[in-house]
Amino acid sequence: MNPLNDKWIMNSDLEQIGIKHRKLSEEYLFYKAVADGNLGVIDKNLRANKFIEAEGVGKLSKNPLVNIKYHFVITAAMVTRYCSNYGMEPERAFRLSDYYIQKLDNLQTIEEVHELHDEMVWDFTNKMRMLKISDKISKHVVECKNYIYMHIQDRILVEDIALELDVTSSYLSRLFKAEMGMPISKYINQQKIKLAMNLLRYSDESVLEIANKFSFSSQSHFIKHFKEIVGITPKKFRDKYYMTLER
Repeated sequence: MNPLNDKWIMNSDLEQIGIKHRKLSEEYLFYKAVADGNLGVIDKNLRANKFIEAEGVGKLSKNPLVNIKYHFVITAAMVTRYCSNYGMEPERAFRLSDYYIQKLDNLQTIEEVHELHDEMVWDFTNKMRMLKISDKISKHVVECKNYIYMHIQDRILVEDIALELDVTSSYLSRLFKAEMGMPISKYINQQKIKLAMNLLRYSDESVLEIANKFSFSSQSHFIKHFKEIVGITPKKFRDKYYMTLER
């Protein structure tokens, strides 16, 4: 299945051939309900079988199975975007989306795709509900975490994040530490090291290449932070976990 992107979706000529779409307000309320963790609204929507409802779905392929799979991918992209914007860590949202899209590949019937769609939407909604119950994070901290995720390979300065969010560095630093229990700089290093661990495990890139990829000032600086967070050096980690699913 070819990947879909926003440009392709926006530039499609479905309206010109008379395809009737749902109102944007209806779609917004659906995605907002997912992001809000509103199980009641989502349960009502799923019971109404809105996903496979012919009216307003749009025809993206003449093949019914391919068509519904395209719509599944669009839904996955949208719930990922909404949930990221409303508090779920982007990395977690994308991993969840990837998980369901990979499962989609093997499905052979519209009914199977429908069931997987409902499972995915319910999963995202429930995770957002639990997130809101257990972790009250302010908008600025969510936006800060999103900025870090989007610039994870760059040299990230608190001043740059604060400028992007239109707040002062001191305010953002205090707020982040109060809500996350650690300074922004420590959180940044943790996220970089998490991704570095995957590269050490599943790629042949050298320690120096990985250090440069995530904009550490030097290889020794990378090794220092890696050992502080993981407990062992990058070399020992690779020797122990290369191409394994442990840890």
